[in-house]
Amino acid sequence: MIMDEKSLRTLEYFKILERVGGYCEFPVSEEKALNIRPSGDVFEARRLLAETREAVEVLASHPEISIGGARDIRSIVDLAVHGGVLAPNELLDIKFTLISARNLGRIFERSSQEYPRLADIAAQLPPPLGIIDAISSAISDRGDILDSASEKLASIRRDLRVVHDRLLSKLQKMVDNPDVAPLLQETLITQRDGRYVLPLRAEFKGRIKSIVHDQSSSGATIFVEPLTVVDLNNQYRELHLAERDEERRILAALSQQVGFYSNDLLQAVEIIAELDLALAKAKYAIEIQASEPVLRVIKNGGKTQHPGTVMKLYQARHPLLDPETVVPIDVELSPETYTLVITGPNTGGKTVVLKTVGLLALMAQSGLHLPALKGTEISLFDVIYADIGDEQSIEQSLSTFSSHITNIIRILAQADSKSLVILDELGAGTDPQEGAALARALLTHLLDQSITTLVTTHHPELKAFAHATSGVDNASVEFDLLTLRPTYRLTIGLPGRSNAMAIAERLGLPESIIRTARSEIRAEDIRADDLLDEIQQQRELAHQSRSAAEKSRQESVALRSELVEHLEGIEDERLQILEEARLESEAQVQEIKTEIEKVKQELTRLRKPTESLSTIEERVEELEADILQPEAAVQPEILIPLDRQIKSGDRVRLRTLETKGVVLSLGEEGAEVQVGNVRVRTRLRDLELIGGGDLGLESGGESAKTGGTDRPRDRAHTGSTSTRNGDFFTDSPGMEINLRGQRADEALDSLERYLDSAYLVGLPFVRIVHGKGTGKLRQVVREALNGHPHVKSFEAGGDKEGGEGVTIAKLDV
Repeated sequence: MIMDEKSLRTLEYFKILERVGGYCEFPVSEEKALNIRPSGDVFEARRLLAETREAVEVLASHPEISIGGARDIRSIVDLAVHGGVLAPNELLDIKFTLISARNLGRIFERSSQEYPRLADIAAQLPPPLGIIDAISSAISDRGDILDSASEKLASIRRDLRVVHDRLLSKLQKMVDNPDVAPLLQETLITQRDGRYVLPLRAEFKGRIKSIVHDQSSSGATIFVEPLTVVDLNNQYRELHLAERDEERRILAALSQQVGFYSNDLLQAVEIIAELDLALAKAKYAIEIQASEPVLRVIKNGGKTQHPGTVMKLYQARHPLLDPETVVPIDVELSPETYTLVITGPNTGGKTVVLKTVGLLALMAQSGLHLPALKGTEISLFDVIYADIGDEQSIEQSLSTFSSHITNIIRILAQADSKSLVILDELGAGTDPQEGAALARALLTHLLDQSITTLVTTHHPELKAFAHATSGVDNASVEFDLLTLRPTYRLTIGLPGRSNAMAIAERLGLPESIIRTARSEIRAEDIRADDLLDEIQQQRELAHQSRSAAEKSRQESVALRSELVEHLEGIEDERLQILEEARLESEAQVQEIKTEIEKVKQELTRLRKPTESLSTIEERVEELEADILQPEAAVQPEILIPLDRQIKSGDRVRLRTLETKGVVLSLGEEGAEVQVGNVRVRTRLRDLELIGGGDLGLESGGESAKTGGTDRPRDRAHTGSTSTRNGDFFTDSPGMEINLRGQRADEALDSLERYLDSAYLVGLPFVRIVHGKGTGKLRQVVREALNGHPHVKSFEAGGDKEGGEGVTIAKLDV
């Protein structure tokens, strides 16, 4: 459907388009901006919003992007289509436009994954047409036709330069001739009608055989062409005409090529304009600090009068008001509400609320982001109607009331359940009692037609109507009695209070008059007003408490971020110290090994036994194995104190296993935790809640490489995790055993007991540290693992796990 043009003007929609157009770099895109209209197709509107979102992302990552030197070449192309010959500067406009199209196409082709919608637009740009090269080879960037434009032109210009030099040389000799120089008015060579001449004094006319071409205004000088240079002048003139004709032929050929590709060129202009418009929308969105709204389709289930509309505007701001002073509003209609009655004092911001909602709805359906918080949702309306302001007409003899009613009649005849109707000061401009009755009747009609409606009014009867009628809710703009000024904040759920008495009292109206006025008001009305005042105060206290809580939450988040950053710095420093120590130890061991090798060579040279050095070499190899391997950084985690019970779904750390998981279920004696692909039973006291940080349960991280469980750091575990076997808890032996320094038989006994315990508690893998040394202990361990009933497979540790000094065994659990 076509949007109501009158309502678009009323809601100042065209001012928004002018601001968007101001960010366009291209006349064609500016025209498009001014011709934007809200879409009634939800898919089209969502596509436009997505384009704006991608353009915002493009500007964030490539702030320098623009349409370059594109020009509006539509009239130029049309001239070429009709056989016109384009001037060099016009052909340059075409060239620069095509270069802009080429550059944009390349940018979005490279970024098609990040910006698919803009890439789809850019993909419609025409392929290379050869026009850029053709124009570049013929015309310089200054607009001069180059010699390379054609061989004939190059030949003509060569001849032209030769004739020109000969002609000037001959004339210069005459000027320098002492017999001729006194006859000249000035000793210079000039031109008349494209021919080179000399300025001869009039009294010496006839002294030089020549042709007169012109004379000065005073008659004292005549400009003559000596007969001796007539042939050269003729040649020079003929070559000039030949050059002109060849240049025109070249321009005509290029113009013909432009005309041949006219459709492609016009398409390039349109696509460049679309991309520029998307960028202009993005620039405007950034300027007003806007976010992308969620557009909802109107779905009426048919069981209620509710049309199925959604309206959730959070911290919404009118985009045409000063961002430094505008007060954001929250407009959120409950699932049962589709009509809002707004009351409050004059100049309190009621009309601004209506215009904000209406304008933002129009902007969303136009693909423009909204000056509101992320998460804002609004339905897509077929048509938005607005009756706002005083439209009194003297020429038509219409009063304010009559003009409003005339407009409302037009709206009622066209609106349906997929429309949004906005009415300002409903029932105003006439007798209050009749106006209130008419306002109630109009609201009842709109409710019966399931039309989403927002109205403002001063009639107190409509407050009661909104309170008692299903589908209708009260709202009010607040007024500060201390400053006697409106706060412009919108409160939904409460009607506006009557502040007349309080304002009059604060302004100094005699107390006796105030008492008399109060006595004229019904007691129940006074009680209701006092109750509203108390409710408003309680809401304000609640608002302050929420604000304080939010401030505390933000401070805690900032503090946590600062703590994590500090811990990361400590971790970096720790790793650096360990790495320096490791490198120093390696260097010392290498020095010892070098010295031993030198001693061995010396003993061999002296033919003395070297067996005594074997013990020393083994000890050195043990020292080398004991050197710490490079450690991986440990991601800082903030553990949440147990100020509440652990529950299912919590992210936890298993202290003794030094791994992370998710609680699956809880029992009286412990908990079942998902650690990667394995379920582990453990005691509650061995669990810690984790605040923030990834569990690493998804593929692609370290856990994916190790079967879904985080491996412990490179040290033995002395604690144990209790894992249930049947109905009893069995202490876990930990995920690592250190066999270094043990004899082979001792190591095998320890390994066997350890593997039995690990298998019993269901550990998915274990880490066996045997050191490098001579390699004997490693060989014994791996022979024992090969074919062991509890071991599925084993492998050497990674570079950061100890390398050949460690074996990782995966258990068959």
